[in-house]
Amino acid sequence: QVQLVESGGGSVQAGESLRLSCAAFGYTYNSYCMAWFRQAPGKERDEVAVIDSTGSASYADSVKGRFTISQDNAKNTLYLQMSGLKPEDTAMYYCAADFLACGGNWYEYNYWGQGTQVTVSS
Repeated sequence: QVQLVESGGGSVQAGESLRLSCAAFGYTYNSYCMAWFRQAPGKERDEVAVIDSTGSASYADSVKGRFTISQDNAKNTLYLQMSGLKPEDTAMYYCAADFLACGGNWYEYNYWGQGTQVTVSS
């Protein structure tokens, strides 16, 4: 089965950068649509970025121009490079994958990582 393991979260100050990683196991990485979601306390789980098997990416308006989603097929790893972090970016970040879904609805994804916490201080 598909297993996703996230890492790279931490606590930073506003304006700094972080790079999140999601290692994928149990499948051919580029056969899936991969995505990053985030969820802050008391908030719904929202799309951050999505990348399909061709490398085409899309982003939530709130992170566009600051975050970059990418993948390294040789390492079976998905990345989220986050620059210019803001306090409102504080959330638990989740990696997700699916054979069919490539949109921004969390309930369409069948495979999830455990999450990695990102905290941005002003």
